Amino acid sequence: MASHETGSGRAQVAGELTRESFRRPWAAQLGAYVMTVLLMVPAVWICDWALPGFHAGPPGGPLLFAAVLALVGLVLQPVLVGAAVRLGWLGVLLLAFLGQALVVMIAARLLPMVTLDDYWSALVVAIVIGLVGTILGWIGSAGTSQVLVGRLVSTHRRRRVEIEDPEVDGVLFVQMDGVPFPVLQMAVSAGTVPTLTRWIRSGSHTMAEWTPKLPATTPASQMGILHGVIDGIPAFRWYDRARDKVMVANKPADAAVIETDLSTGRGLLADDGVSISNLFTGDAPAAVLTMSRRARGGELAQRAVANFVVNPSGLTRALSRSVSELTRDRFQAKRAIRRDVQPRCERTWETALLRAVTNGALRDLNTILVAQHMLRGTRSIYVDYVDYDEIAHHAGMLRPESLEALEAVDAVLHQLELVAAAAPRRYRFVILSDHGQSQGAVFADRYGEDLAALVARLADSEVAASDDSVEGWGRTQALVDELASAGNVSGRGMTSASRAMDKRSRNRPEQVSPGDTSTRSADRGATGAETFHVFGSGNLGLIYARGEKERLDRTELHRRFPGLVEGLALHPGVGFVVVMDRDGPIALGNRGSHRLDDGHVEGEDPLAPFGVHAPEFVTRVAHRPEAPDIYVNSLVDPGTEEVAAFEGLVGCHGGLGGWQDRAMVVVPTDLPFPTDRIIGADAMHMALCGILRHCGHREGIAYDGAPPARLTEP
Repeated sequence: MASHETGSGRAQVAGELTRESFRRPWAAQLGAYVMTVLLMVPAVWICDWALPGFHAGPPGGPLLFAAVLALVGLVLQPVLVGAAVRLGWLGVLLLAFLGQALVVMIAARLLPMVTLDDYWSALVVAIVIGLVGTILGWIGSAGTSQVLVGRLVSTHRRRRVEIEDPEVDGVLFVQMDGVPFPVLQMAVSAGTVPTLTRWIRSGSHTMAEWTPKLPATTPASQMGILHGVIDGIPAFRWYDRARDKVMVANKPADAAVIETDLSTGRGLLADDGVSISNLFTGDAPAAVLTMSRRARGGELAQRAVANFVVNPSGLTRALSRSVSELTRDRFQAKRAIRRDVQPRCERTWETALLRAVTNGALRDLNTILVAQHMLRGTRSIYVDYVDYDEIAHHAGMLRPESLEALEAVDAVLHQLELVAAAAPRRYRFVILSDHGQSQGAVFADRYGEDLAALVARLADSEVAASDDSVEGWGRTQALVDELASAGNVSGRGMTSASRAMDKRSRNRPEQVSPGDTSTRSADRGATGAETFHVFGSGNLGLIYARGEKERLDRTELHRRFPGLVEGLALHPGVGFVVVMDRDGPIALGNRGSHRLDDGHVEGEDPLAPFGVHAPEFVTRVAHRPEAPDIYVNSLVDPGTEEVAAFEGLVGCHGGLGGWQDRAMVVVPTDLPFPTDRIIGADAMHMALCGILRHCGHREGIAYDGAPPARLTEP
């Protein structure tokens, strides 16, 4: 491993025990073995006492059995992992249960004083040992995540990787999805994110705010950050007039089309980078759990999870954390109702299950994949942790469970910091969010009808509505698609599961007729004959006249649907409406208008409550060919900065108002970065490319454009 000097302010790897284990891997192995044995003994004793089909012999039998069991597991683990990868995901799941029972049976056969009646007894012993080991390990080590990191580092020490350019610093970009700058600022001040707090207070990193442009949503921001392009994506979902098709950014097929249309081939990760758990690749040669590159990196993901679940505590850890998240979500949702916490939205078993996936197994898998690439010396890595964003959508951006998710991702940063100390090159950490988040009561709850029902009533027409919250479910399908990439029986099974998810997709439009309320039946699918298609993207609404190849202007909309545009603009829940007029796009409010091209205002400016950048941001999207016939942005309360989401979310992003356009970035202080606030994800792309170039990357890639203003050189 290349040695690197530690400069003033550089984050230190805490813990003498961790540092010693990195220097002397045999000591770490021995310590881990002894700890495993000690954690197994109580579980073996419980099985000996409670299970008729298992007996560990004399008083010292449980200790001896635990020692042999741990040794057999250590020897067989590489075999089980290799078998799991060859068999595919079905093999991973089978070996997670069956493999550990096999280890128990072998250990029992090696010890004459141990009796084991049958396979089912062995399976129960394996499950009990995994459960008890996880519980005691959590108590003894403040969580098994450190054990996970230690195993990854120990494996690297046994199989050292030599790289050609150890003098080139690697860069790890960690996207903390949806974290607003004010929320991170408060967390750092409170010290509840200890890793980031240590970095910022020590002076090794600096924290800054940046402003994503409209729309403030992951597809547009990630395309800008990773590819340097922010046009072409008007929302999370939209109607593509040229293709006569609804585009959904987290559907793999659509994400691939979007990236193909917009990528320049010189993305952020084009120089030997890897994209992990993102919507787009950044032109990385390798991509795992990435929407736009389906079925790539499957074997790497399989091996990562196989290593995790064939360990006695691995699957138990994943299951216990997922069950914990599920249980906590249900408790917290009922507590919010009991306390009448406002504003709030409906939190169902479905949203709880989604939280269990994103904040449980997916977080661990992302961490494992990032660690593996760091230990291989991959030059640049971009990973998206959606933990905070997913919970804040349904709980609120400052609620305890949302802040706990932020703390959990901060703990992941510390784990990766420990991994970096053993990596074959020095890694620089850049932390950023793709957008912020705003809060407020749902539009439909405030006014008794959602946006689609309002449009149907005002236009006296049937509407195809797409306003369900689907952002998080795309992550789950990405995981299933990765599993489907294996060329084996289980891979084909996962392909069937992925197709089934497509058929049952919540992205499918629903039909809304005049007089419908906000509660719609899930089986009322759109027929394709509806007059309008209405999309909700946070508090940004998009209304398209279906089947039209060109955008309808204000005059044509008024001729066909006389009360629609004016009715929307006068609604108390709408902040402004944007349509194309004779003299260009115009923003209409209930007390005035703002002509966007020349800035002429009549009455009260409807854009004034939305900040100084609102006219520029709205003008840009209004002139884009993919713009809808009508943009609708909800109100913003001037006192609380609350908005009203057109989706069923209490925390949202997509439009203007509140903290959704207040994103954050944390950068090492000795790297070049603009001192002025960055405006737009495309400008953020240029700044991050500047960091890579400073570290010795992108030498064979054409220059990315003019350098950011006022760079601070080290």
